Amino acid sequence: MLTAIAIAAASGGGAAAASQGNGAITGLWSTGSQGGRVELYRCGTAICGKVDDAAPLRANPDQRDVKNPDRKLRDRRLKGLVVLRGFSGGPREWKGGPLYDPETGEGAATGTMTLRPDGKLEVKGCKVAIFCRTKVWTRAR
Repeated sequence: MLTAIAIAAASGGGAAAASQGNGAITGLWSTGSQGGRVELYRCGTAICGKVDDAAPLRANPDQRDVKNPDRKLRDRRLKGLVVLRGFSGGPREWKGGPLYDPETGEGAATGTMTLRPDGKLEVKGCKVAIFCRTKVWTRAR
């Protein structure tokens, strides 16, 4: 759910956020798709992300992962669904994976998150090196 991933609110950005090290990207991020938000949080020594909110969830808080290609996973609730995990690095770039987009049902084995100088976060997921998709998230306020 690269388009709808958002996590916990944090203020600041740019150089101030970059100086905070690995924690610079934790917090809520607006994904720019369907009012989506993903919360980025620490999971051990890595960064993970889970679905926090989206317009479809406000209409139906019990919405399920119906587009998942694995029929056994289609009953999972979207609210709180972990959609990215295992990212490490910083202060500007984190690498890890996998990533999952419940809006499309597509996943990516690996990805990068890059904190831009303007405080926005580029989230890129790749199935293989040449098949990648990038979304730009902004901090939720």
